Formats: sequence, C-alpha cells, structure tokens
Amino acid sequence: MPPAYPRSDERLRMVEQQIAARGITDPRVLAAMREVPRHLFVPAPYDRDAYADDPLPIGNGQTISQPYIVALMTALLQIKATDTVLEIGAGSGYQAAILSQLAKNVITIERIDAVAALARKNLAAVGAKNVMIVIGDGTLGYPVGAPYNGIIVTAATPDIPTPLKAQLAEGGRLVVPVGERISQELVVLERHGDRFLEELHGGVRFVPLIGEYGWEEN
Repeated sequence: MPPAYPRSDERLRMVEQQIAARGITDPRVLAAMREVPRHLFVPAPYDRDAYADDPLPIGNGQTISQPYIVALMTALLQIKATDTVLEIGAGSGYQAAILSQLAKNVITIERIDAVAALARKNLAAVGAKNVMIVIGDGTLGYPVGAPYNGIIVTAATPDIPTPLKAQLAEGGRLVVPVGERISQELVVLERHGDRFLEELHGGVRFVPLIGEYGWEEN
C-alpha cells in the first residue's frame, strides 16, 4: 500500500483518542488503522466525517463501522501474518483493507453486486492485492478456501451460521455480532476440535446479515 495519503493527522488522532484510549493495544492493529486511508472508503458527502467516532452510510442500506469497532473486531481475531481470513460482508472494503495489512490472504463475501463493486474499486485504489471479493450468500461461507484461521462477520445474525463454524481451522477464531435486529452481543468462538470456546465482548449494533443462515430480507 502506498505510504503517503492525505489526512494522516486525522488518522493518528483517531487511533490515539478512539482506539488506543479504549484499550486496544495490539501494535499491528494500531499500525494498520493508522495506515489505511479510511476516507477513501466513505462516499461523499460523508467522507468529511470519515475519522469521526461513528458508523457512516455507504449506500444500498449498508454502513462502514465505527473505527473502534473495526479495530476491536480485528484485534479479537488475533491474526498472524501467515493466516487466511474470511470476511462476511465486504461493505466498502475498509475492514478487508485493514485485514490485508495483517494476514497473508483475505477472502470477503458480499451479497449485493453494487456494494461488491464499490469494495473492489476502493481496495484497488489502495493497492490491497491480497484480497479476493466473492459475490454470494455470506452465511454459507466459502468452502473452497477453507479452513480459515479467522472469520469475521460484519453484520448481525440471530444465530452463528453452522457453515462458518465448520470452516474454521483448529485454533481459529470467529468474531460475530449475535442477537436481534436492533442490538447484538459481540461473540468470539475459538475452535478446539469439535468444541468451541465462547467469549462475550459487549453490546454492538450492526445491519442484519441476510441469507440462508441469517435473517430473511424484508
């Protein structure tokens, strides 16, 4: 990724005031959040607020998550440089761009063609060459690339989709918002054979995950 993007001072403040100040300490995650130009992943006119402590609309009823939530979910994955990570819900591509700084390979699934096209354009603009975008039902995962060292779900599901658990590697971690359409709990599963250790990391609010193992589309 090219080293110099405008608004670097805003990224530094974002990391210091919104992320590190809230307890995120993983140096690789903090470095990725400083590096990736978030404003390039937020459409006008909202790009002026790209470094604010808020989620923002990206079109087609989708949002880009609050910077702290992006950093928190990324840190919870505990990604290594040799890992392959699956993302469910590409959005504008920002989360995938962060993951691309940390993992060897990233596969992201997006069900809406126009949103996938936006993510593809944005990721190309920042030179994220280790990300593959797949159009499809994210609740089914992507068996071709399994198993995954990490799986991150950027939309809310009533229950954790069974295919995603099945595609998680031994010792891998799955980060997913689980609950109602209005509010959810951020859940982490870590796989140990046929057992999954569960961690809870507080309340969150995401758009619903639509698909066979998620919510029905209204």
